[in-house]
Amino acid sequence: MSLEIQNISKRYNKQNALSNICFSLKKGDIVGFLGPNGAGKTTLMKIITSTLTQDQGSVIINGANTIKNQIETKAQIGYLAENNPLYNEMYVTEYLDFIASIYKLSDKKQKIKSIIKKTGLDLEKSKKIEQLSKGYKQRVGLAASLIHNPDILILDEPTTGLDPNQLVEIRNLIKETGKNKIVLLSTHIMQEISKICNKIIIISKGKIVDNRDIDEFKKLKINLEDHFQKLTS
Repeated sequence: MSLEIQNISKRYNKQNALSNICFSLKKGDIVGFLGPNGAGKTTLMKIITSTLTQDQGSVIINGANTIKNQIETKAQIGYLAENNPLYNEMYVTEYLDFIASIYKLSDKKQKIKSIIKKTGLDLEKSKKIEQLSKGYKQRVGLAASLIHNPDILILDEPTTGLDPNQLVEIRNLIKETGKNKIVLLSTHIMQEISKICNKIIIISKGKIVDNRDIDEFKKLKINLEDHFQKLTS
């Protein structure tokens, strides 16, 4: 299980959004992807998920190039976008059935039942999505991104707008899920990084300015917030 980002560059109207981005991740890596607004985080996530094409470089998922093997590599990714695009008029089970159909999953009923249990949606499964709290809507989004059992999970601001209890629940769910996957998690909340992640990648002005294990920060007693501000200001 691997994700390799090789010299990725992207320009918008002659302006560099990403410049020669390189890193590689393996199973069990839960990576906090940090950067100020406009740094290039969402652009890179869209390139990894093949919803945007890079100008230069390659994304390699489990040895396969995402441009040459788009169907195969897309099936290895679960993506939770920042503004989780749920169909609010659908019931939870109905929505997950719809997502399972898109992936053409066999044994849909069992997989829906399993992911509902895993994401703690048992008591909410018969409700319309519009009736759910923000925290439970995030759970539905996570369930949809995990239902096809992808190797790689891309999460864009997954804890935004959650209350303290919901935060803890979603945090624990991501940590548990990340034990057997690669998780790339974009967030502005420094506290979330230290509670969830084991690696940190910081991007500023389209370039990676730091990439290391979170244990290094702890050993060297580096304050993550101060460090981030120094690198990105």
